[in-house]
Amino acid sequence: MGLLIPESGLLFWMLLAFGIVFFLLAKYGFPVIISSINKRKDYIDNSLKVAKEANEKLSSIQRQSKDIISEAEKEHGNIMQKAMQEREQIIYEAKQQAEKATEKELEAARRQIKVEREELINSARRSVSGLAVEIAEKIIREKLEVNEEQMQLIDRLMDEELKER
Repeated sequence: MGLLIPESGLLFWMLLAFGIVFFLLAKYGFPVIISSINKRKDYIDNSLKVAKEANEKLSSIQRQSKDIISEAEKEHGNIMQKAMQEREQIIYEAKQQAEKATEKELEAARRQIKVEREELINSARRSVSGLAVEIAEKIIREKLEVNEEQMQLIDRLMDEELKER
């Protein structure tokens, strides 16, 4: 027969060898191969599951970080606003204290000026009084040349002075 059509004996032994190899593979090889493939499939499925969980956790962490950043920015804004308010309050209080201190100093200066003015007026009055007394003394000396008239005038002035007190 030829090369293309095998003889029946060869075909029998080929089928028998194939059957034995197939039986051995089916009995011992395929379960090991299928077990390895199932293990690999489980490993890949588990890896995909872990990767999916990792992606979900990463997304969750990113959302949390965005929330934390926005919260921190809000807190920063609040802190800055409070700092500005405190600064304005401190400036206002400092101005108030400066105005009070200035007013106290002005009031003290006014009192000092008033006291000095009164002292000046009293000094001027004393000087004028002293001049008036000297003038009056000169006039009285000229008019009262007699001792007796001077003594009467002195007695009358002393009586008036005692009545006033």
